[in-house]
Amino acid sequence: MDATEPLWIPDDERVAEANLTAFIRAAAETRHLTLGDYTDLHTWSLEDPAGFWLEVWDQFGVVGDPGDRIVETATRMADVQFFPDARLNFAENLLRRDDDSLAMMFRGESGVERDITWAGLNDLVSRLQQAMLAADVAPGDRVASWLPNMIETYAVMLAAASIGAVFSSSSPDFGVDGVLDRFGQIEPVLLFATDAYAYGGSNHDCLERLDVIVEGLPTVRAVVLVPYLAASVDVTGTPRAVSLDSFISPFAPVPVTFVRLPFDHPLYVLYSSGTTGAPKCIVHRAGGILLKHLVEHRLHCDVRPGDRMFYFTTAGWMMWNWLASGLASEATLVLYDGSPFEPDSRRLFDLIDDVGVTLFGISAKFIDAVAKAGLEPGLTHDLATIRTICSTGSPLTPEGFEFVYRSIGADLHLASISGGTDLCGCLVAGDPTAPVWPGEIQRPGLGMAIDVVDREGTQLPDGVAGELVCGAPFPSMPIGFWDDPDGTRYDEAYFTEIPGFWHQGDFAERTEHGGLIIHGRSDATLNPGGVRIGTAEIYRQVEQLDEVVESLVIGQNVGADTRVVLFVVLRAGVELDEDLEKRIRSKIRSGASPRHVPAVIAEVAEMPRTRSGKLVELAVRDVVHGREVKNRNALANPETLEVFVDHPALR
Repeated sequence: MDATEPLWIPDDERVAEANLTAFIRAAAETRHLTLGDYTDLHTWSLEDPAGFWLEVWDQFGVVGDPGDRIVETATRMADVQFFPDARLNFAENLLRRDDDSLAMMFRGESGVERDITWAGLNDLVSRLQQAMLAADVAPGDRVASWLPNMIETYAVMLAAASIGAVFSSSSPDFGVDGVLDRFGQIEPVLLFATDAYAYGGSNHDCLERLDVIVEGLPTVRAVVLVPYLAASVDVTGTPRAVSLDSFISPFAPVPVTFVRLPFDHPLYVLYSSGTTGAPKCIVHRAGGILLKHLVEHRLHCDVRPGDRMFYFTTAGWMMWNWLASGLASEATLVLYDGSPFEPDSRRLFDLIDDVGVTLFGISAKFIDAVAKAGLEPGLTHDLATIRTICSTGSPLTPEGFEFVYRSIGADLHLASISGGTDLCGCLVAGDPTAPVWPGEIQRPGLGMAIDVVDREGTQLPDGVAGELVCGAPFPSMPIGFWDDPDGTRYDEAYFTEIPGFWHQGDFAERTEHGGLIIHGRSDATLNPGGVRIGTAEIYRQVEQLDEVVESLVIGQNVGADTRVVLFVVLRAGVELDEDLEKRIRSKIRSGASPRHVPAVIAEVAEMPRTRSGKLVELAVRDVVHGREVKNRNALANPETLEVFVDHPALR
């Protein structure tokens, strides 16, 4: 495909029918504005944030009272308040329906299939709510979940939110230390846990680990065991444990009661990856998450009532929380728990056809893996229901964009999105009414004052890479970090590095099309010869080679300079010989620049990654330099780090 041309241009009918178009038209009429397209809307959202966010509240029918004040300004960005007089309940806005249409469809790797209607979901939430109240759970108490991505996990969250409790989740693939590093900080009063989970063709027992976890959480009054792979579970061996059936059996379904609370009432505690120390406990506000996700779903992703919305995620990644909010748009959530490659790489494409997925959310690495496997899903599957594909987790290469349009579907909106756990949402996102260009994220998020600056905060021209920042407050900024009473750690995380901006560490550039390209993490950028380059530029070139399954790049300090080191995982039967090294270097030199060419190329069997699947460049860099990796429990496969200790190629 010609990189000078867009890969997709929405036709006139699609633009006319988009939620974004309807929102622009209604806002222009209500607010007496001249708004022609996304750019106009984005400009207005920054110039008049109070008007924009109130329009979001009104048009999307937020249940609650917005109050009279919409934005309360402050000297510090972190102190700005949105809707300071508002009263709402997050769960009430997600449980808008109570009928016999489907609210969620669950499919597990193990073959488990379960659907639940909106009426059934309301009934389950009602019984859980009553059981929580009987257990004396109060607003502000923490309810923790160590469950798969299953229907009950969402119901527990909704029940907790309905009474103002704070929900926090970790997936069952986390080990004892990883769970205690997280939940131990927030002192939950209830813990929901499972007996086992399935992944990669194997069943994994959780009960032995659970006993140790419960011992480390003295504030937990009850452990509620939710069976997954078995019809029932023996609770006698686990301290303070009851089965889910026993927990809710005393209570018959009644209409759910919703406690309306302030906009800034805490909803979630999410966690940083924890690869550089104990995970930060990030506290998110209910109103901010609701409004931010409504904008991202309905406007950026064009989600509509009745859509079937899927994102491949565990319950330990922020995309779980993002997916959960799809209920506020009256979408049916499609849930999957297990490996996306079990029994083979077609698994998720089978799911699309089986249930009629309309929004298909996956990681850039998944797209790369499917392309590497030589699959042509558009030929082997129908996939006719897909309108939108979302990609996140790492930068999607231009070749990844091209693979989607060539081999999955020619007429769909590919929305590469990027943000983070820090804001539980997107800094930059898609625009269903605009062209998609290879390698580019289409737009800055609505209400987000996104820019690219140097380390001093000076705006850089289009095409020049620098720090991705946000120059104005937004509703889903965290309330703060847990146990950070004066906000020092919160300020240091986002506002100290480049004063006057929210900065969470992405290295990016603006494009002439109004979009952005992210080149990787700022703290993982390379600096050979004093010139900053992004790791994504190297990954893009290397992973086009059939022999390379995966790659990871670090900068190694040698004397006063930095040398680029490339680690590769090779396809079975392939050897890293002189010819392959030469071709790798040639590919990088011609596709990127001579500065990107690694000084050292080394083979390893497996790359270390977080439990959400992200490669951990910083942990490898620390190991290579002899520094301690402070929290190996955050990694899915910490044993792989040992290969990088004194690797022969680096001597």
